[in-house]
Amino acid sequence: MSEIRTIRVLTVDDHPLLRTGISGAINAQPDMSVVAEAADGEEAIASFRLHRPDVTLMDIRMPKTNGIDAISTIRKDFPNARIVVLTTYGGDIQALRAFKAGAVGYLLKSMLRTELIDTIRLAHAGMRRIPPEIAQELAEHAGDEILTTREIEVLRDVAKGSSNKVIASRLSISEHTVKGHLKNILSKLDASDRTHAVMIALKRGFLDI
Repeated sequence: MSEIRTIRVLTVDDHPLLRTGISGAINAQPDMSVVAEAADGEEAIASFRLHRPDVTLMDIRMPKTNGIDAISTIRKDFPNARIVVLTTYGGDIQALRAFKAGAVGYLLKSMLRTELIDTIRLAHAGMRRIPPEIAQELAEHAGDEILTTREIEVLRDVAKGSSNKVIASRLSISEHTVKGHLKNILSKLDASDRTHAVMIALKRGFLDI
């Protein structure tokens, strides 16, 4: 009888209790084991290089290097790396960035109890995993215009409560230009006002505050 091939997993999350729970669930499987844990993107990159796991579970919002940047760095050196994003946030922009960076799966933390193990097996088998909720978000906004880097900068300042004058000063542009950016932002997000625009941007993943 052939020996079961163990799927070697790296878990990356800045919350120790969550990492412990995930590791316990994985190590309870006969065909899986956690080979390392990391608390931020920098540790994730170093751990991946050291252990070369079959599947990596990557949080996005972490200190030092975030998950998206860590995925990009790992995939640059290891193009065949199988990385699944674990996140609390289901915005289409964040998911799009993760897949562009090289993720093969995207799993909301609310789904861990029911879908974590199957997702790891799918990723290891070379398949992608996109939950229906995320796929729907991506499809819903597929034709939408993306905010530019400058528009995101303006909106980030709006989210902090800055006035047009303060935003103009910080970005070294005129108040008229700020108003132009805000007009474009409201149009692209189909928002009724500044506050509504911030709420939409947070939900979809344009902003990370």
